[in-house]
Amino acid sequence: GARLAWVPRRAGDRGAVEVGALPTLLPGGRPVADAAARVDLAAAWGVESLPAEPGLDLAGMLAAAGAGRLGGLVVGGLDLDDLPDPAAAEAALEAVPFVLQLEVRPSAVTPFADVVLPVAPPTEKPGTFLTWEGRPRPFGQVFTTRALSDARVLDALAGELGVDLGLRTLQAIHAELGEVSGWTGARIAAPDLSPAGPAAPEVGQAVLATWRLCLDSARGQEGEPHLAGTALRAVARLSAGTAAAVGVGPGETLTVRGPAGEVSLPVVISDMPDHVVWLPQRSPGSWVHRDLGVGAGAVVTLSGPTAEVAR
Repeated sequence: GARLAWVPRRAGDRGAVEVGALPTLLPGGRPVADAAARVDLAAAWGVESLPAEPGLDLAGMLAAAGAGRLGGLVVGGLDLDDLPDPAAAEAALEAVPFVLQLEVRPSAVTPFADVVLPVAPPTEKPGTFLTWEGRPRPFGQVFTTRALSDARVLDALAGELGVDLGLRTLQAIHAELGEVSGWTGARIAAPDLSPAGPAAPEVGQAVLATWRLCLDSARGQEGEPHLAGTALRAVARLSAGTAAAVGVGPGETLTVRGPAGEVSLPVVISDMPDHVVWLPQRSPGSWVHRDLGVGAGAVVTLSGPTAEVAR
């Protein structure tokens, strides 16, 4: 009888789904594969028809860019170290002929960008966030600057390509969202997947558990050392049994290895299952995706200080 709810980490994730950012969805939850949904949205947009094929997700876009199948990418607010394979993302940005970045301040994408358009942060524009429950939470503009909102930038870019989006103002955006919301037709079918079998780590291995801490190496702490200094210390958490099997004690250094490299952190013995190691996903000294090349659920190799000296 358990139920699941998706509570995304980023404030704009739920809104992105509602406006059709997923490859199989159109705005308002309309399935791309449903003919009636495409006809309904085409009428609202004043076009003859919409494609029936799903689009590309982020991994698909990066793969297509790396393979030379895309002529350009528009990148807005993307943090490469949040991706499962940051190195592959960098290779894709290097390979694609043209990269346009929409950003508030320089990021890891900036060195690959051909053009960077500075856009307004939330304090310099009005807008609306959706809560994880789908409730709108509007916010007003705090500071007046010359920066354009990302919506106005995208509207202007479309105009240069001969497409009139008609979304230059917040009022126009809200009017269109009101027009395309309220879809009562077919929905994407609920997932029907068989559960994966449990991982089977061997001697000297463990299953990786990881998530992001509230304060870590996120870009929101850049330039704010006092706030960043209040973050929890990065540690590796193990059960007493797992620590004993590896030969490492509290406060000693545990090295966790994956396909891309390793992370070494002091040990904290915790009340948790055996054969599991927990690491902060992106804290100082532990950038799991970049350093290890794997994510939660992967089997990683463990070694203690004695093994480190011997090696």
